[in-house]
Amino acid sequence: MKMKMRQVFVAAAVIVTTSAFAPVKDNFSTAEQQQISIATTGLFDRSNTIDINFAVLSEREYSFPLPVGKAKLLPNHIVEITTSKGDAVRAMFDGVVRLSCKVGNMGNVIVIRHDNGLETVYANNAQNLVEVGKHVKSGNTIAIVGEKNGKAYCDFSIMINGGKINPETVLDLNSHRLRKQVLTCKKLGRHVRVSVVSDEKKSKAMAAVVSVKRRTITSLDPSDEVASDNDAAFKLNLSNIERSHWAYPLAGSHVISPYGGRRNHSGVDVKTCAGDKILAAFDGVVTRSGWYFGYGKCVVIKHAYGFETLYGHQSKNLVSVGQKVKAGDVIGLTGRTGRATTEHLHFEVLYKGHRVNPAMIFDHANKSLQQSTLTLNVNGKLSSQRNLYAQGK
Repeated sequence: MKMKMRQVFVAAAVIVTTSAFAPVKDNFSTAEQQQISIATTGLFDRSNTIDINFAVLSEREYSFPLPVGKAKLLPNHIVEITTSKGDAVRAMFDGVVRLSCKVGNMGNVIVIRHDNGLETVYANNAQNLVEVGKHVKSGNTIAIVGEKNGKAYCDFSIMINGGKINPETVLDLNSHRLRKQVLTCKKLGRHVRVSVVSDEKKSKAMAAVVSVKRRTITSLDPSDEVASDNDAAFKLNLSNIERSHWAYPLAGSHVISPYGGRRNHSGVDVKTCAGDKILAAFDGVVTRSGWYFGYGKCVVIKHAYGFETLYGHQSKNLVSVGQKVKAGDVIGLTGRTGRATTEHLHFEVLYKGHRVNPAMIFDHANKSLQQSTLTLNVNGKLSSQRNLYAQGK
């Protein structure tokens, strides 16, 4: 069936404040863990309209819940997918399990919340195989299909902000294929209007930036960098950077001179003792290693998405230009070369050539990454928002 512009209205509940398209949290309130239809916290905080682009998804980023099942559309936007007894129910997109429990006559139910703003519901399961807070990938087995009156089936539905939408807006139920198009979701009071946008130009324009939003960025290794739209901003959740892919550059140190201030300090000075080991903050490639004006013996490392880190006043550089380093690798020893009055590390963070406060990235007191989400702008500006549901890593 060729899709034309169509509009679907879905019921929505009152929402509370956070940021739209915030990375999906992995801890949920009691209500979120018990109710199938509940608003998605903060989904429309920044704007009353969001776009969801399915045209950019690869085959690995989408799975029909029961690939060999037969789908039938029932009233109330429910898809009954019949299959064989004992078949595995699979997650449609990457996401986090919000609900996994028995719900009245619906049997065992799983609800998965996705980064794109949608939620998917899988009901009548014989057994749920994932718990609340579990991160799942598209195609992962999440349940075993249930059986009633001799028929094995899953009741499947798609929601936005707590309201079901017509699944045929997203799927071709006959072929099980995802419709490669853009959905524009606009909040109107207590309802959400879902419009199918068949404009191919808009779809392509969104492709790169959405692909970045859809993929969880777990490192700043340049070799793992995801292509993005050169004219668009996107978000980087520092909480998602895996522990093996970051390191505080000088363990056990204390700040002796912060960023900025009256002398417009270009970085942060941290101190331990002379000859202490300096660590690479993130995975990257060394672009400078040598004497650099007032910085003395200095190392600069290039990371993904326009980030660089600089390490100054070293007594000895232990890496060379072009060398690939991993977070935590020893790159030098503390000293007082250049314009320095005591042995310490001068540490800078740059984004697209612009210096930014290292405290936006690192919590100096706890020697950890900030539990924040950065907005990366093409003009070199960087903004930070504290994660509402921050957890230590």
